[in-house]
Amino acid sequence: METFTHINENGEAIMVDVSEKAVTKREAQAEGIITVGAKVLRLLKCGSGEEGGVLNSPKGDVLAAARIAGIMAVKRTSDIIPLCHPLFISKASVDFEVLEETAQIRAVCTVKTEGKTGVEMEALTGVSAALLTIYDMCKAVSKEMVLSDIHLAAKSGGRSGAFVFGQEAVRG
Repeated sequence: METFTHINENGEAIMVDVSEKAVTKREAQAEGIITVGAKVLRLLKCGSGEEGGVLNSPKGDVLAAARIAGIMAVKRTSDIIPLCHPLFISKASVDFEVLEETAQIRAVCTVKTEGKTGVEMEALTGVSAALLTIYDMCKAVSKEMVLSDIHLAAKSGGRSGAFVFGQEAVRG
């Protein structure tokens, strides 16, 4: 029978005991979308200039700030999500893809560690912070932006093994 790992037999929230788990290489990738709309995308690309594909706003390089915010959030996940273990992060990256036809920006956060617990929450927190930073830096132009489709795209390592989004139904 499957159970929630962060709930004990009395229904109380707990931090999972990982003391008996093996240290393994672990990686997680999360992604999400922000729909910024044509006006914001146009201003990001043209309003402050486009240099080498970098999107700029009056507040600065939007994607550079969002990338840094995402990486910082990865490193602080255990401070934000109450039952997460603090982890030594060996890699954190945030990459972006501008989807011009839909006026969206796709963010992908990849996190790696060697430890006793996975980095799924770190990747999800990183991608969320990156998208929220884009919103914050562009909200003066339009508040009609939508964050969506934030999800774990893939993970590897640990006792549960590999996961790829959309293939869970195949595994049962």
